Amino acid sequence: MAKLALIFDLDGTLIDSAPEIHAAANRALAIEGLPPLTFAQVRSFIGNGVAVLLARCLQAHGQPDHGAQLDRMKASFIADYEMQFSLTTLYPGVTDMLQTFAKLGHPMAICTNKPEAPTRAVLRHFNLLQHFPVIIGGDTLPQRKPDPAPLRATLAALHTTHALFVGDSEVDAETAHATPLPLALFTGGYRSRAVADLAPRFAFDHHDDLRRLLTQTKGAAEIFSG
Repeated sequence: MAKLALIFDLDGTLIDSAPEIHAAANRALAIEGLPPLTFAQVRSFIGNGVAVLLARCLQAHGQPDHGAQLDRMKASFIADYEMQFSLTTLYPGVTDMLQTFAKLGHPMAICTNKPEAPTRAVLRHFNLLQHFPVIIGGDTLPQRKPDPAPLRATLAALHTTHALFVGDSEVDAETAHATPLPLALFTGGYRSRAVADLAPRFAFDHHDDLRRLLTQTKGAAEIFSG
């Protein structure tokens, strides 16, 4: 049987980027003459891509969530955020996990709603880009998660259906179930609902847990294959 492919979400799954996104969103708001939002507010907006994030920021200020102002904010946010890494961190155990999976020959990919250029930039910053020959970002296709099209495109690029999707949020759960693929849910990310509500095949609190499961449990790949 072919090696199990591992498809990862990015924000809230491999990287904790919420502080960086919060700062960049407030800088984009400031350019428009709008006051900052709290970390909790902006964090709750993460998951559906940049346009939705910024539209929700505008809504929070009673502003229209579409049109020229949103377009300006999106352009300034992406240009700014693509080069900012000081507030972004890897979750503990991510580097060891990915190195282990690479050595074992698991094909790996990224399927995220973050635009593709910032995705590649942050992976390059953390020296992780080499692990992901396939990257589907929020602007790679016309559709974004939770539409299943990005995850299905990732599978097609990997030339497999034998895969596990690793994510952290309601968006990831909906995407996995619609594709369909089994979901491994990282509990330390950006979800707002209970783990049981998202119906994952497996939930884990630390990336070492997923690494151990797929390297030390006999037949672990079969657990997730259907």
